[in-house]
Parts: sequence; C-alpha cells; structure tokens
Amino acid sequence: MPEIDIVLVAPLYEGNVGFAARVMKNFGFSRLVLIDPCKLGNEADGRASHAYDVLHHAEVCTIEDVFARSTLVIATTGLVSKSVCHSMRMPFYSPKELRERIQDADGRISILFGRENWGLNNEEVRRSDMICTIPASAEYPILNLSHAVGIVCYELSNLPLPSIAVASPQDMSYLYRHIDRYLDAIGHPAFKRANTLILIRRVLGRAQLTVREASILHGLLRRSEWHIDPALLDRNKQPEGPDHDTNSTEKTD
Repeated sequence: MPEIDIVLVAPLYEGNVGFAARVMKNFGFSRLVLIDPCKLGNEADGRASHAYDVLHHAEVCTIEDVFARSTLVIATTGLVSKSVCHSMRMPFYSPKELRERIQDADGRISILFGRENWGLNNEEVRRSDMICTIPASAEYPILNLSHAVGIVCYELSNLPLPSIAVASPQDMSYLYRHIDRYLDAIGHPAFKRANTLILIRRVLGRAQLTVREASILHGLLRRSEWHIDPALLDRNKQPEGPDHDTNSTEKTD
C-alpha cells in the first residue's frame, strides 16, 4: 500500500478534526493534512483522545501543495452523478473498490474530504484523478466527516482480525481422555462408547476451542466428578497436560 495522506479540506468543526485523527489511528493511518482548518483547541484534543500525536503532527498546507506533490488525488463525495454525460463525477468507486485500484500504486496518494456543509467544490473534484463515494441510504446519504474518514480508512487498512490461540492437538487429546474417564464415572454403556466419543470429537472439533475454553471444560468435568465421588479425583489424577489442577473448588466461567 502506498503512502496515503488523509486531507481535510476547510473543516468547520474542531471536534470532527479530532475524531478524524482518532479513527485514522484506529486503522493505522497517521498522515493527516489540513487545508484552511478551523481553529483547533481543547475540543479537538479531547475528541482525538489517544490519537493526540496524529492531530498535533498534522500538516497544514494549501490545496495547490496537495495537487502538486501527489501521484494520485482522490476526491470523496456523498453525491454522485447518475449520468455519464456529467463526466466530472464519473466513474466513481466505493472505498472497497478503491483499495483494489490503489494497493499496487507507487508514490503519494491524497484522499480529499470536503467541508461539512457542502463538501468539495467543482474545481477540487474536477482536478482529482479518481472519485470515491460511500454507498448510503438514499434517505440520508451524507455522512459526518469523521465517519466518512473512518469508513475509507477501514477499507484501505485491510487489518486482520486479532488471532486467538486455539487449543493444541495435545490439549484436545488431554480433554478427550478426560471425557473418556468421565464416561466411566457416570456409567456410560460400553457399547455406546465409541460412537459417543466420535460425536464428541466432531462437535468439539467444529467448535475450535480456545485454550481457556478447554480448561473450563476440564474444570466442569472435575467439579462433576467430585459430586459423583470425591475419590475419583485422586484415582483419575494424571501427571500430564494443562488440566491437572485437581482443586475441587476451582471456579468455572
């Protein structure tokens, strides 16, 4: 992904500038550019929250500076022409389509976001290389400035979901053996054992248990075993695996 400047053109409200900085940092962007901004003070700082650095490192320049130094300038607009005869606003792309078109681009890309009251003017749109619009309800298609920045940044960031450690094959092996012992404890019929264990493996395999979830199941089984016969905990104690805290008072979620 190339270098991307988020450019706010003549923003009217300092709170929106602060919120824009905040949502930029949420999605990994830091290059905030301000053109003829309103006065920024405590409200902007408060709205930016922990994106104080993005806000206070924002560059203030002119629209001419932006066009002169950018490899590609993208204008965002809430209103698009429905006629190909109006070439200034055709064609246009959604933020998701925008990512596909610029991800291999080189150089500096500037994305323009217009004034809260009437957006970008015709000259700013005309000089831009691409037009981006966010699909929205026809009843109220105009988004708040910071919301529009957030949607575009989200689509361009393509951040992965946070990873959660799932139980390892060894963890699951310990759990299945514990379940097998538990079936003995409750007198589960021997002739049903194989099919029961297969079904349990299929259900828990589809669930993709986390390490914590597997531990909780061990705890529930131990609690149940204690109620059946406290001596079972000693007889079934195993020297292996993560599930062998045999304290019968363990709490479970």
